[in-house]
Amino acid sequence: MKKIILIIVMVVVVAAIVLLLMNNKATIEKRAKSTVRLDTVPVTVTKVQVSPLDESLVLVGIAMAEKEVNIVSETQGRIVALYFDVGKNVSTGSVLAKADDELKQASFNIAEANYDKAKKDLERYKVLNKEKSVNDVQLEQAIVTFKSAESQYITTKRQLEDTKIKSPISGVVTSRNVEVGTYVSTNTPIANVVQISSLKVKVNVAEKDVFKMKPGDKVIISTDVYPDVNYSGTIKNINSKADEAHTFPVEIELKNNSKYPLKAGMFVNCIFNSIKSSESRVIPRVALVGSIKSPQVYVVENSTAKLRNIVIGTVYTDVIQVLDGLQTGDNVVTSGQINLQENSTVKIVR
Repeated sequence: MKKIILIIVMVVVVAAIVLLLMNNKATIEKRAKSTVRLDTVPVTVTKVQVSPLDESLVLVGIAMAEKEVNIVSETQGRIVALYFDVGKNVSTGSVLAKADDELKQASFNIAEANYDKAKKDLERYKVLNKEKSVNDVQLEQAIVTFKSAESQYITTKRQLEDTKIKSPISGVVTSRNVEVGTYVSTNTPIANVVQISSLKVKVNVAEKDVFKMKPGDKVIISTDVYPDVNYSGTIKNINSKADEAHTFPVEIELKNNSKYPLKAGMFVNCIFNSIKSSESRVIPRVALVGSIKSPQVYVVENSTAKLRNIVIGTVYTDVIQVLDGLQTGDNVVTSGQINLQENSTVKIVR
């Protein structure tokens, strides 16, 4: 008996659910049939205008030393003295290290003595030749002897000078690669010196922007290290060849600030304010249909919506620069696009 009652209850529940679903379907179909399609779509529009655009450009670059030299040994021998350390300022021509020069000094002394003797002999032979006491062959031999002694003198003098390892530029020592007692040979690295009283900034600029720049343009340089300090830079040169990323290397030179000094290798912000403001056709960004890569807008012509492909330039916060596809004065739809199709009839409500 209980089973029969349970079956009857289940049948009643199922029947109720079926009736409810059928009733909902009928209601939905009724509402769909009663929906009234709008023959005229209300939209708001704005006219395409010509407006000045401030094309300020900010790029990140790397500050580099104006001059950087890796100083190497031009002699061989043992280092007997060091006169520098990392972080020390050195001047042009200052001696950084000295190699053992005992043998080179002895060679130079002999060469110097031979040179002095050959020079005096040549002067005597010239006098005697004028007096016809020696012939021309003897004079020529004296000249050859003198030139050989002079060459040896110059060579040994240079070798002796090379034992004094000097800095070719003024700047700051950034590395020291030897100690007293280190044996060095030709081209052994001794130190690295950078000159940062002036700096150069390397920055890569996209091709669409690089043609708006020229050498001599002023650039504002800033850095996160000194957020309230600006440095004045000047474009030194623009590379004529793009890199693999199709950007052009641009070099900016600037004077370092002794109070707020920049260091080589720092990231800096390069603000190109010298790019000229230009007038261009612009539309509100909300008028855009689709993506930035495939931009389109609806234009109202004689109360009819026309979908147009456009070419855009710079995209700003609220407006978009239009390079092609629209004319000044065209009415572009700024709201209501979601209800539009090509050739839809529209009513401008604002």
